[in-house]
Amino acid sequence: MKKLFSLLLLVLSVSVAFSQNTIPSNGSEYCSKKKCSAGFLMLSPENPAYYPPVHSYDVQKYTLSLNLYHCYITPYPHDFTANEIIDFIVDSTLNSITLNANDTSLSITSVGGAGTTFTHANDLLVIHLDRTYNPGEAASVTINYSHKNYPDYSFYVNSGMVFTDCEPEGARGWFPCWDRPSDKAKLELTAKVKSDVKLGSNGALMDSTFSGDTLIYHWQSIHNIATYLMVMSSKVGYNLDIKYWHKLSNPSDSIPLRFYFNTGETPYAMEDTLVSMITYYSQEYCEHPFQKNGFAALNSDFPWGGMENQTLTSICPNCWEEGLMSHEFAHQWFGDMITCATWADIWLNEGFATWSEAHWKESYMGYSGYKATINGDATNYFGGNPGWAISDSSWAINTPPVYILFDYSITYCKGACVLHQLRYVLGDSLFFAVLHAYCADTNLRFKSATIRSFNDKVNQVTGQNYDWYFAEWIYKPNHPVYSNTYNFKDLGNGTWQAHLFLTQVQTNAPFFKMPVQVRMVFADLTDTLFRVMNDTNDQGFTWVFNKQPVILQFDPYDQIVLKQGSTMVGIPEASGPSAGAELYHNIPNPVRNTTEIDYRTVSEGTATLEIFDQTGRMVLRPAEGIQEAGLHHVTVDCSGWASGIYIIKLTAGGEIRTGRMTVAH
Repeated sequence: MKKLFSLLLLVLSVSVAFSQNTIPSNGSEYCSKKKCSAGFLMLSPENPAYYPPVHSYDVQKYTLSLNLYHCYITPYPHDFTANEIIDFIVDSTLNSITLNANDTSLSITSVGGAGTTFTHANDLLVIHLDRTYNPGEAASVTINYSHKNYPDYSFYVNSGMVFTDCEPEGARGWFPCWDRPSDKAKLELTAKVKSDVKLGSNGALMDSTFSGDTLIYHWQSIHNIATYLMVMSSKVGYNLDIKYWHKLSNPSDSIPLRFYFNTGETPYAMEDTLVSMITYYSQEYCEHPFQKNGFAALNSDFPWGGMENQTLTSICPNCWEEGLMSHEFAHQWFGDMITCATWADIWLNEGFATWSEAHWKESYMGYSGYKATINGDATNYFGGNPGWAISDSSWAINTPPVYILFDYSITYCKGACVLHQLRYVLGDSLFFAVLHAYCADTNLRFKSATIRSFNDKVNQVTGQNYDWYFAEWIYKPNHPVYSNTYNFKDLGNGTWQAHLFLTQVQTNAPFFKMPVQVRMVFADLTDTLFRVMNDTNDQGFTWVFNKQPVILQFDPYDQIVLKQGSTMVGIPEASGPSAGAELYHNIPNPVRNTTEIDYRTVSEGTATLEIFDQTGRMVLRPAEGIQEAGLHHVTVDCSGWASGIYIIKLTAGGEIRTGRMTVAH
């Protein structure tokens, strides 16, 4: 454990040092840097707690009573005493329950209620019950415990400030719990502190009682909370502002917005902004769902970003910035009201919050401001893509390291772009109808959801099956690389033909089915926009016009932001039926090393076989000269060629025949 702890400190030092030299450009990057610096998840695979115990009960409520008084007095120790009550319903026949409880930071004194005896080892607390319980029965256990004077990277104490920070699985560091996002429960928290301390937590403040130099806070949430979203934020001499937001459904009713801030900070502009933000998100998603809300600025132990604790978001010191707040506050809908069921479903949290950051800009900068933010997310994805998918099914069982779970380029940037592309695929009307229906679903509100839950909601609202979209963009890595060609042909009699050939050449991902827009500009400077479904690779589309096309643009408004490649003018095909020559498809195609090209000449004469790249440059002439009539065969070595589309051109019998081949190393 000492070696592991030393390594943990080294990793944290490197992470913080890197962060302090890199200024984030938006709220999502702040958020990613913060979460990637979390240290408490660094469990050894040999540790049994690395693999979650089988869950056989459903926690209904955690009731915590904590004595934190001397944590605010020099030398500011981390130890405190506590009592906990866990109410739960049995899901399968059992006579014991297993909880997550870090034995490096927690010491269990006794258990009671339905609990009789316990064992605490390997970060697991097993409480033996007074009898065997059957499915559907309710039970309650009490736990008396203490937190050791140990910095566990979930319970923080420093110079009069005490706070918690738990994502993804740090709650087990300050109270025994079932520490997985799927089991949400109510929280009632009572904390004994010094009389000059302000302390915020989840839910509503029921009362605060003075007794001499002691103050007892009593917080209670009527809504279920995931354990990683349970929080305390407190400080000696904390500043507190309270504003009120009036509900859209009942303007005479309001909720408090509590802003905790350090001396010298100026949150006032953001306080007013948050009131507008709640209104906008309430209109776009559903009405704000909680009893209260607010933000708490912490200290240098929380150097970056924010943490979307339910109804009380933590932010770094003096980080009252609109981008960060718009990202974190969107989590109250996407992550808090509806929580990812497993860490394999993290896209439902971070992808949606990052997209919402762009959507908030859309409220006052219009679509161009929104799209510029999405384009920036796409750029960040391409600049840092590590090559894994947004969701990996194994993460549902074994929590990945935080640098994977909260990777900025994938979880945040690609996540937001995938949601933007879904908006493009569905159209605004259906897309926002999906968001409304998702947030209003009583089977999901204040509960947990999987990506499949959202996929099903898309299918339900649209009446179409969009499983293909999720399969390629969520569960597969990387993105399409297009190598498209097109040509125009004068057909005579005042008509012209435009032909577009769509090809994807990526070798690190399968084919991506997508609807694509094509803009055609004509010689008279008019234009028209087509939308076609590109559902197979090497797919051609042909249009005939009664005026001359001069420009073809593939995806002209860059709606498929997660793509690379080019669309080039190709070699035009010969007109008229073939009489002098035939060119057959090369085998194999795509080509990795060598390929075989067959062609037939009808009569003896000069025949030339040439291969061109996408720019029209000839790269090889494998056959040339007088040839007899009949079938001809050549072998072409492409092993040193760049991956991409190549044009094969056969000239024989006064005719030209063309074909396309793909080189994919």
